[in-house]
Order: sequence, then structure tokens, then C-alpha cells
Amino acid sequence: MPVQTCPPELLACPRCDKSPLARRDQRLHCNACKTVFPAVGGIPWLFAEPDASLGEWRNRLHFALQQYAHVVRKIEHELSSEDLGDLTRDRLEAQKNAASDHRERLRTLLAPIDLQSTPASYESYLALRTRLPPDQGLSTYYSNVHRDWAWGDEENDASLKQIRAVLNDEDALGETLVFGAGACRLAYDVHMQLKSDRTVATDFNPLLLLIAESVCNGKQLDMYEFPIAPKSIEEYAVLRELSAPAEVTDGFHLVLADALRPPFPAKSFDTVITPWLIDIISEDLPVFAARINSLLKPGGRWINFGSLAFDHPDKARCYSPQETLSIVQETGFEPPRTREDVIPYMCSPASRHGRWENVFTFVTGKTADCKTPARHRALPDWIVTGKEPVPLTQSFQTQAMSTQIYSFIMSLIDGKRSIKDMARLFEQQKLMTRAEAEPAIRNFLTRMYDDSQRQSAF
Repeated sequence: MPVQTCPPELLACPRCDKSPLARRDQRLHCNACKTVFPAVGGIPWLFAEPDASLGEWRNRLHFALQQYAHVVRKIEHELSSEDLGDLTRDRLEAQKNAASDHRERLRTLLAPIDLQSTPASYESYLALRTRLPPDQGLSTYYSNVHRDWAWGDEENDASLKQIRAVLNDEDALGETLVFGAGACRLAYDVHMQLKSDRTVATDFNPLLLLIAESVCNGKQLDMYEFPIAPKSIEEYAVLRELSAPAEVTDGFHLVLADALRPPFPAKSFDTVITPWLIDIISEDLPVFAARINSLLKPGGRWINFGSLAFDHPDKARCYSPQETLSIVQETGFEPPRTREDVIPYMCSPASRHGRWENVFTFVTGKTADCKTPARHRALPDWIVTGKEPVPLTQSFQTQAMSTQIYSFIMSLIDGKRSIKDMARLFEQQKLMTRAEAEPAIRNFLTRMYDDSQRQSAF
């Protein structure tokens, strides 16, 4: 059976939490708050603000296409040099052709999100970056696609082994939710090999789920891999065949959604799996653990898998494994059963870059309900509604002063003034002394220069 449309009774409105949703005209409708949720390539698009989030992804995808076109133009400019060696010229030609071809493959694959709706220039997208999670873009986990569906059998098998290791042989997964499923190989393996009754795989990235939808339905996709550290001149861009071992069986569903506003009714699942997720999301672990609790049926099971590499500006939120297990128990779960193993991670056969990761896996059963957290709000009301005063925080005041200084520096760049000339003007304007201004200007221009030499992420 192909990937199936998720039954409405499994879904709740991520905006008001009411369920079930109604299906009409290929879209899902919330009868309570009247929000309409589209489908993208047949996959439900269940974000709390469906139109706004779809617009953000359209912008990001347009930016990616603009970026690939920019790469092609940049390589063409480099190829115009007469100083290139023959091997370098051959490599650049191959990279240019791959970038151009990959751009068209992306355009075709992502047609379901209506790419023609918001055209803009490359420079506009640099200036108007969209946010979702600001560190998670279209291509953030694109390399995982090739690990999942091309060359990653050793890692994929090792990942599933971690799940098996913390389960008892007689454990049945039942109704299973995989949060942050990415390109969905682990969710696929759980469904196919551990025989869950029904598996719902969710992620917020449409590129990853559209690829998963194709390969799980038995289709073959040919997509380029761009290794981080190519082993040879032929491996700067490698056209890979993406395919699943077999077409997925009945009961496998994909949902595009935000894990912090999960579109599912309370107490819907027997098992929730969070692979490589709890240490990278923006929500504090005690709050997210309570969210997991609310989605589990009485006696349900939570399985977590990953490295536990918490990296948050607040050091108090960079939890150790011991703190993590304590937090889990404080949110209505029994003492977790754990396992640690070293497994391969992103060891592409075309790249010199790869590593071994010490992964921390735990399984725990729900013993009690806990207070359901309030709906996650990514931004404060003074940004969202625009009706409340913008708070004059210390960081805003500091940033305002910095912005004024940086703007003044940029206004002085005319192709004629030197750094020393600019420093004299700073002193004349009584912004700072010449001795203070010169290194400040030099540092700022150094950062600007370095940024101009690097490609923007997309």
C-alpha cells in the first residue's frame, strides 16, 4: 500500500486544539476556529498559521533556487579566467552543470508548494530571510536524505538497533508517532520491521517529507549529493538514486507540522519516538517532556534516541544525561531504561567528512498525567499583533547603538576614504576617539569582508 492520507480522527487543530478535523475538498477544516489546512503533495499541512508558514517556506524555497542560480553565475565568472588549470576547469564545469541540474530537480519536486507565486531577486532574499526556526532551512538536513535512502545502510541499521535494544521482545508499539522524522528512514524501518499498528511521521520541512513520500511509495528519485569534503574530483557532486527497500505497508502516514504545536488529540498514541530532537528544539525540555506525556495514552511509551548535545545560550538548559532522566521522571514517567552505543554518523562514501557518534537512547513508560503545557508561542504578542509597545530592553538599546555606528561606517564607504580617514570623521563627530575608532572600523569591515567571501546558507 502507498503512503496513505492521515485519517482526520488522528488529527487535531494546532491552532485551537479541537478535534477531529473534517476533510472537504482535499483540505482539512477545523469546525471550531474555522481554520482551513491545505495539503502539500497530498501531505496535510498542519501548522497553527497555515498560510503564513506556507508563505515562509515558499520564500525559503525561492531563495534556494535563487542561490543555486547565483552559484551557477559565480562559477561561470570563475571559468572566464584564463589562469585555471585543466583539472580545475573540468571540476568547475561539472559543479556548474550539477548545480543547474539540481536546481531544476528541486523546482520539479517542490512544485506542490506553488513556487511561481512569489518571485523575487537573489538580493531580496538575502535581505528578507524568513524565519521558522532560523537555524533550520530547506537544506539543513538535505545530506540526511542520501544517508536515509542511498548509501546509509550501516547507520540506518545501527539506529534501528538502538530502538530494538531498549524494547522488550514482547513489546508492541501500537499507534506510533515519530516526531522530527526528517527524511523518514527511521520511521519507515520502525513501521516495516517493528510492526507498529500505525505510524505517523511528522516534520516541518516539506523537502524532506516530499522525498520521503515518493520513495516510500516505491518511486525512485535521482538527486545530487554535494559532499562536505569530496574524496576525489569526481565526487564534488554525485547524482544518487534514492529508493526504499520496498514500498511501505498499510498504515504509514506523513504530516507536515511543528513539533511544538503538535496537531494530534491528547492521549492518541501508544508510542512516541523522538530521534535527534529534544536537544535541538527551542522549547525547554521539561515543557516538551510534558507535551510528550499529553500525547501518550495511559501506560504509553516514550523512546528517545540521539546524542543529547544540548546547546542553548542559557547554560542552565544545557542538560546532562542525568538531568535529562530526572526531568523525564518529574513529568509523569517511570525511571527510564537507557543504552549508550557508538554508531557511524553521516559517513558518506564520497566524503572524507564523517564521524562516530555516542548516542544515548532511553525508553520510559507513562505512569501519570501531568499538566498540559500552554500552546507554544514562538514570538511575543508585541511582534505578532503589533498593538503593544515594543519593550526597550537592554539588548535592544545596545543593538540600536551598534546599528547607528555600523550605518555611519557604511555611509562613509565611497571608494575614496581609508580606514584612517573614517576614524578621523568618527572623532570629529565625537562618537569615539581616533585611536578607538580605527580598530572598531577595521573589525567591522573584516567581518563584512569575511561574510562576502562565504556562501549564504540555504
